[in-house]
Amino acid sequence: MSRPIGAASWPVAMLSALRALPRTVWLLGCVSLLNDAASDLVYPLLPLYLATLPGAGAQALGLIEGCAEAVASLLKLASGVLADRHGSARPWVIGGYGLAALTRPLIALASGWPMVLALRVGDRIGKGLRSSPRDALLARSVAPAQRGLAFGVHRAMDNAGAVAGPLLAAALLGLGVPLRELFLWTALPGALTLWLIWRVPETPVIAAPASTAPAPAAGAPLPPALRRYLAIYALFSLGNASNLFLLWRAHELGLADAALPLLWALVSAVAMLGSAPLSGLSDRIGRRQLIAGGWTLFALVYALLGWPGLPPAGLWPLAALMGLHLAATEGTAKALVTDLAPAADLGRAFGWYHLISGLCLLPASWLTGTLWAAHGAPLACAWAGGCALLAATLLAFTKH
Repeated sequence: MSRPIGAASWPVAMLSALRALPRTVWLLGCVSLLNDAASDLVYPLLPLYLATLPGAGAQALGLIEGCAEAVASLLKLASGVLADRHGSARPWVIGGYGLAALTRPLIALASGWPMVLALRVGDRIGKGLRSSPRDALLARSVAPAQRGLAFGVHRAMDNAGAVAGPLLAAALLGLGVPLRELFLWTALPGALTLWLIWRVPETPVIAAPASTAPAPAAGAPLPPALRRYLAIYALFSLGNASNLFLLWRAHELGLADAALPLLWALVSAVAMLGSAPLSGLSDRIGRRQLIAGGWTLFALVYALLGWPGLPPAGLWPLAALMGLHLAATEGTAKALVTDLAPAADLGRAFGWYHLISGLCLLPASWLTGTLWAAHGAPLACAWAGGCALLAATLLAFTKH
């Protein structure tokens, strides 16, 4: 068992651990930073953009995001399985980032919400092609004791891009750039992403096996402990609707349009700063309690978000708490998948993880949007928080 790290020596130990991470982790992190700078320039502006299109509202927003993620998740399983079968993840990663870079700027041409739906689906198809192979590539590049930190660093750089994108969007809005033209700016980081992704090497299996069980035959069931974790994760995901509902609530409460990207930037900034330390902490104290705590924090955020008396100023601390939830759970959840899956089957394991997340996002976003439109924010937020709190309780008390 690792010895506790004192407060004085912790920064030195963290710096040493970061330096020990392989080049693949940093390259994939830079790719995610650029890609998310483009994606999150668009993401916080979608509620505003949809409000200018005929027939769009909270329900259309839920349908767009739910369908986009559901389609992506189906491809995440297929790409993960095929990458495992052919022993090569890199082509899927290149193709996925390339498709997203090509489709994202075309949102500027949309004349109605169905076209936005089609383009968001195209963007998410790219995500579906790349996500599971990329996560398997990352997991196989590090030793077991580095998993939490490696995924935390990747999430931190991903969230750094998610800070840069909204800040650029806010700056351009402040300069009076028309909303449609902002989507065209995503072409620049998209091109840089394509240039960088070609420099990511194929990573051989150098880590120790993720479990002591023998590698399963093709099509064999996933390990029971992984299946239990994925079932609990599905329950959480049924309440984890699109994060755009946070921005939708901000719009309802009268927050200025130019402040919406800044609100989302705050979420991403807290997640960026906290991802590496918290995910790295899971390498030492265990992953389940940290994830359960993050899900409990999510439930608290949504309970307060649905409070009828919430003032607009209250959105800022809630955004910071949402970022803390993401920091505690995103990288740690992927590290737990790696812990529970056979090393040769990581693509399929991550495929199921992403599939569950995306397929549950469709009913979660649709139901949240429907409840929101029919009964208002309190009931919709109570549903989201209730699912998270139940999932946190089950995870905290479920044995491996």
